[in-house]
Amino acid sequence: MNRFTITFLSILFSFNAQAQEKNPLEGRWNLTIQQEGRQIPSWLEISHSGHATLVGRFVYEFGSARPISEIKRSGDTFTFTIPRQWEPEGVDMQFTGKLKENVLNGTMMYTDGNTYDWTAVPAPKLEHTTSPEWGKTKSLFNGKNLDGWKATGKNQWEVVSGTLTSPKPGSNLVSEETFTDFKLHVEFKYPEGSNSGIYLRGRYEVQIADNVGLEPSSIYFGGIYGFLTPNQMMAKPAGEWQTYDITLIGRRVTIVANGNTIICEQNIPGMTGGALDNDEAAAGPIMLQGDHGPITFRKIEITPVK
Repeated sequence: MNRFTITFLSILFSFNAQAQEKNPLEGRWNLTIQQEGRQIPSWLEISHSGHATLVGRFVYEFGSARPISEIKRSGDTFTFTIPRQWEPEGVDMQFTGKLKENVLNGTMMYTDGNTYDWTAVPAPKLEHTTSPEWGKTKSLFNGKNLDGWKATGKNQWEVVSGTLTSPKPGSNLVSEETFTDFKLHVEFKYPEGSNSGIYLRGRYEVQIADNVGLEPSSIYFGGIYGFLTPNQMMAKPAGEWQTYDITLIGRRVTIVANGNTIICEQNIPGMTGGALDNDEAAAGPIMLQGDHGPITFRKIEITPVK
């Protein structure tokens, strides 16, 4: 072995050793922001980039996962800045935090200049069962009324000719029953230009939107909002009935849209914007988004795991 080979292997070994060193900040964290008397569920991911740089993603109360170009460290404190996303105006969001006993604590200056406290704990590992034992399929919508559902605010949902309809933007609709792992079948339609979604366990949004003919995107039809991009665009024209068949086991999700598998056993990293909570280890409801645009459902069936 010549000197060049030895030097190259030494550099490679040194690089790999450095790359494998994990900063205790790295990982996925479930944040709770104390803002205006509310507890806002949020999410933070911190990862390594190159020799010493930390980067990440952040999910706020609304919108998609926001990229963090660099997380800076000074002693036991870290900071990062995020440009506003869907906020109409204001300054960049600024975060400061510290890690103590596997819990993050810090402050967030929002785009309006106000500062709020937050805490974060490690996101739980959700086990994936390869051969679950399924229970009995049940209908979550009886075709007659809103029994089994509750609105998150003033209710605009109604039953029209056996269909569950939100005729205008208003409140989301949440199932009273909660679930862990399940298979979900839904049939829906929307008018031109509309936007809605289905939240799995009340935390992970499967996007419903009038995106026919567009390239697939995580924020378009069939995507796990801001996280997982479908392999093809399967949206039908507005006004036509469409179907989702969704299987969620742990974090692993499969989505079949209009008979075609568009996401196959992909892991959902964390909560999407608009999540009800960030207690990922707990069972959660099915939530139908009604705060964006009109949407109609005619069948909502679920097969929970035993």
